[in-house]
Amino acid sequence: MTRRMAGFLLVLAAFMVVEWVMLGFNLADGHPTAFYVVHGILIVVNVVLAVVVGVIGWRAWRPRRPADR
Repeated sequence: MTRRMAGFLLVLAAFMVVEWVMLGFNLADGHPTAFYVVHGILIVVNVVLAVVVGVIGWRAWRPRRPADR
């Protein structure tokens, strides 16, 4: 994987976390409980996916070191 692609994955992961956390804070009152349950599940799933994408991007971004012998 190229560093450019790794950088894209890191930016995407950061965007996903910010976007869904902001949505969580901006949910208005007055909706049925099911609305909050569904959106809470969506937020958790997307933050977990963002962490996975971020880890993949971080591992690809780090410089490769020769194996110690």
